[in-house]
Amino acid sequence: MAKKASVVRALFKGIARMEQGYTVELGSLRATGVPALLVAVTGIVLASGVAAMLSRAGARLPETLREAQGLAQTLRGDRPRLNP
Repeated sequence: MAKKASVVRALFKGIARMEQGYTVELGSLRATGVPALLVAVTGIVLASGVAAMLSRAGARLPETLREAQGLAQTLRGDRPRLNP
């Protein structure tokens, strides 16, 4: 039993040493250690969600982008006017 406990203790010490080396810097955001791992995992999950959404809605994407572009031009007010 003591040998099993020492193996588990050594495993946790190794993980603790390893996680201190993780650093993520995104602009002004800087994370080190466990928060850096959480930021990285969150980024991977978000990227997979976006990829899944794009694969499902891929056929409708061009139409949606045209409508979004028209909406943005309307909101900005720089839409070209036709001369009468």
